[in-house]
Amino acid sequence: MNIENFGVAVERPGHWVRRRTDGDVEKCVQVLAEVHQRDGYPVNWPDQPDEWLSHASVWGAWVAELDGRVVGHISLSRSGEGDLAPGLWSDRNGTSKDLTAVVSRLFLAPQARGHGIGALLIGQAVEEARGRGLHPVLDVVASDTAAAALYERLGWELMATVEQRWSPSQLVAIHCYAAAS
Repeated sequence: MNIENFGVAVERPGHWVRRRTDGDVEKCVQVLAEVHQRDGYPVNWPDQPDEWLSHASVWGAWVAELDGRVVGHISLSRSGEGDLAPGLWSDRNGTSKDLTAVVSRLFLAPQARGHGIGALLIGQAVEEARGRGLHPVLDVVASDTAAAALYERLGWELMATVEQRWSPSQLVAIHCYAAAS
């Protein structure tokens, strides 16, 4: 079965995106650790990665499976402290940032890349946001060029690149994106 969502299939043979369950969190942490070791995402490894993943899923979190194995993750939530894109989008459009949904915690196991799974995950989050009448936005560390390239391939608009202080000694460049209208 092939279901189309905003031009992105959510199911393909051997590729599935489904809502994350509590039983998936441990598997997601294992994939996240692999991604962190290889790519440096997240930049600062969380003390409790399971809580870091669960905290960001106010409106939903999904996993991707490839041949029955969890290989990716994405979350959708309301704007929180430190999120830059919602404010930029609302300033630009003259609306409340409460009308945005933040896409976050997107990662994909290195061996699962190149199969369109990242696009499937993003498509699921976008569908959920739009179903709630919200506009999807996201922040990504500017050094994560592969993620930025994916968002741009999918038609996301770079609104701005800003610097954000994460600690007294850590100033990070952040790309702020909005999904195409």
